[in-house]
Amino acid sequence: MKKILITGISGLVGSAVYLHLSRSPERYELYGLDRSRDLSERVFDDRLIDLPDSRYLTCDITDMEAVRRAVKGMDVVVHMAADPSGRSWESLRDNNLIGTYHIFEASREAGVSRIVAASTIQVSTGDCEHEPYRSIVEGREEDVPAEVPFVSVDTPGQPRNIYAASKVWSESLARVYGHSHGVSSLCIRIGWVTGEDSPRSGRADLWCSQRDIAELVRCCIEADPALRFGIYYGMSDNDRRWVDLENAQRDVGYRPQDGAERALHE
Repeated sequence: MKKILITGISGLVGSAVYLHLSRSPERYELYGLDRSRDLSERVFDDRLIDLPDSRYLTCDITDMEAVRRAVKGMDVVVHMAADPSGRSWESLRDNNLIGTYHIFEASREAGVSRIVAASTIQVSTGDCEHEPYRSIVEGREEDVPAEVPFVSVDTPGQPRNIYAASKVWSESLARVYGHSHGVSSLCIRIGWVTGEDSPRSGRADLWCSQRDIAELVRCCIEADPALRFGIYYGMSDNDRRWVDLENAQRDVGYRPQDGAERALHE
């Protein structure tokens, strides 16, 4: 049985991961960390994080001593805690830079074997400014060529805001800890996950179902221990998808079950 800490467990993605993993109590002993037990306003249903106080630490990840207590004895840390809104530089600095460093460094100190860390599809946003991806995003099917190369994790990042830039830093930090500090560090560029779990209100090219993102996290948890570092797109199998999922299938066995177009017809 693996002991797994989920940071940001009250958030939309963190809680989805918790619910997915909690269906296998024989495999996972789950723990949570967040600033509050109150679910994020992005969560639209009445899901329950059914953890006792002994397995749920309420703290801020800027508090290094609290983070050290949280990661002690864990096999895997699923790091979802962040400021996704980019409300201010100070908040991004504290949560996405300092807090993420605390998670990685405390995990190294504690002998955690793997970190699965949230990045964002926004790392690749700038690619949509160029053809043929711009035509895909704008729905101009007549301008999309028959063969379109996927944007892969080997394509240089193209962030267009400070939040996305902070996640580029997180990916670089993961590379350091994976290759230089012995903590297997896998990053997920999370797509557009919605509270209603539907692509109806926006971009079908970027959509990822809650089931698919939680399953990708599980795949990363169970991946070969020899895998030291990797970056994977957290995306459903959308018809208009323009990012590559091949390395996620090859490295960790991820096969999305959902797709935006199928969801729209349900």
